[in-house]
Amino acid sequence: MFSIFKNIMNSTDNESLKEAINNGALLVDVRTPGEFAGGSVRGAVNIPLDQVANQLSKFKGKDQIVVFCQSGNRSGQAHHILESNGFDNVMNGGSWYNVNKLVN
Repeated sequence: MFSIFKNIMNSTDNESLKEAINNGALLVDVRTPGEFAGGSVRGAVNIPLDQVANQLSKFKGKDQIVVFCQSGNRSGQAHHILESNGFDNVMNGGSWYNVNKLVN
């Protein structure tokens, strides 16, 4: 249970997120394909959490990366996976609703 709260608390503040989004950050929805199909953020790509470690090439060369999900838990895990693989330009956007309101 603690890790859920830790990951949610590690979400990035909205001001920094807005700046990253405005500067063309790669927006990555780490929910399942079914969840993604039900609605997501305009311009986002879907790389489910269980595929992040296998899809690292899709993150290379990006100036900023914003990961998000339903609540912030899975995006916190994705953030950790990416940082563990040398990506230091990753932001946890928390929920897709939060990221969506910053995009629109």
